[in-house]
Amino acid sequence: MGTFIDDRLLERASLAAKPCRFGRVKGLVGLRLEVEGITAAVGEGVRVWKDGSPLETEVVALGPKKLYCMPYGDIKGVRLGTPAQALGRSLSIRVGRELLGRVLDGLGRPLDDGPSLAHLQQVPLDTSAPHPLERTLVTEQLSLGVRAIDTLIPCGKGQRLGIFAGSGVGKSSLLSMIARGTDADVSVVALVGERGREVNEFLYHDLGDEGMSRSVVVVATSDEPALVRLRAAFTATRIAEWFRDQGAHVVLMMDSLTRFAMAQREVGLSAGEPPASRGYPPSVFSLMPKLLERAGSGSTGSITGLYTVLVEGDDMNEPVADASRAILDGHIVLQRSLATAGHFPSIDVLESISRLEPAICSNEQIAWAREIRRLLAAYRDAKDLIEIGAYNQGANDLTDRAIAMREPIEAFLCQGLYERATLDDSWQRLRALAESSKELSASRASSRAGHPAGGVLSLQEPSPTARSA
Repeated sequence: MGTFIDDRLLERASLAAKPCRFGRVKGLVGLRLEVEGITAAVGEGVRVWKDGSPLETEVVALGPKKLYCMPYGDIKGVRLGTPAQALGRSLSIRVGRELLGRVLDGLGRPLDDGPSLAHLQQVPLDTSAPHPLERTLVTEQLSLGVRAIDTLIPCGKGQRLGIFAGSGVGKSSLLSMIARGTDADVSVVALVGERGREVNEFLYHDLGDEGMSRSVVVVATSDEPALVRLRAAFTATRIAEWFRDQGAHVVLMMDSLTRFAMAQREVGLSAGEPPASRGYPPSVFSLMPKLLERAGSGSTGSITGLYTVLVEGDDMNEPVADASRAILDGHIVLQRSLATAGHFPSIDVLESISRLEPAICSNEQIAWAREIRRLLAAYRDAKDLIEIGAYNQGANDLTDRAIAMREPIEAFLCQGLYERATLDDSWQRLRALAESSKELSASRASSRAGHPAGGVLSLQEPSPTARSA
């Protein structure tokens, strides 16, 4: 009998016997390591040995005779002449249904005390977005469990929405509501650049056992190296893609896209890129579409992307916010004035829009939403006059209805943090509000028909008290 040799053992033996070539660290500027003596492609790993322990890095740029690498860990202990070895491969992660309920770091490694993931399928981190002609059309609404969003800014399965707000306005709390209340099969949450204190709060208070049971959480706190924060966004997206390829409807929630852009700014500037708009190098605005276009519908399953955008100084037109709005399929704007007034979620409906509303809602639903928007806009336009007492009741039918319907609409838009709203109930309540407004309009029209003088449009003279105010 001949000797049986396992092909896998033979392959591993061949790799072990292959001679290794080492280079040397020749420079360190900021977070950028300069390595000479080895060759590698951009995106491949390079292992640097510091004080006998390995430090994983990634090639981010190439020079004439050197590699520019960024570390995945602390560079403390790296010296000139430190050995460096090209790994010949790019970053890969483990995927599988066993990831549900787990907390991972930015490189896909377990952060919790759960079982090992070594037996799961290993896949490359970087993949291409679905072919545009292979994407299925977005025609079905996905319930997110938030009344204001489900009715006035509806989201479809495979849509990508941005949540734009300044700091401390309620972005993370809104994401936690969606994670608990959505009808999606799987939730993948990426906390990129978050404060370490907030991670446990989000896991135990915001998500809870119900949300965690069908979620995968990827965490890269603000003290992590820039490259780890950057890769955390791609790790979460790759995990969501695997579930989508299995036919699942996935909600991918990333907090925040701005910190992802800031991490790439650190990487780009360290690699020698010139700063452009507000210090962001050009690579930031070329990398954002590569991340965002990977979400959406595929040939099977879908990824509904929800990306928070932390706007600097509450400026909704700053570079990252402006670039995000141009790529995404809609945007939800949170206003600080609403948050400070106790209005939660602090969604500014009039500044928010869903580009796929006509594709996922019926004509009746669109009409109901349009009626409520008209009332909100009418009240906003007349707000100053109403507050100083200069508006005369009966001057404008739409404004009169907006004033009368103000409290019911506010009650509809406000929702408790742990209150879940079903899609059918949300639409029924919106329908009732729209029909009440129409009935009120008809009643006032009938009243004016019986009293012609009541139909005169006028603004009363402000009272002396109002003038002094």
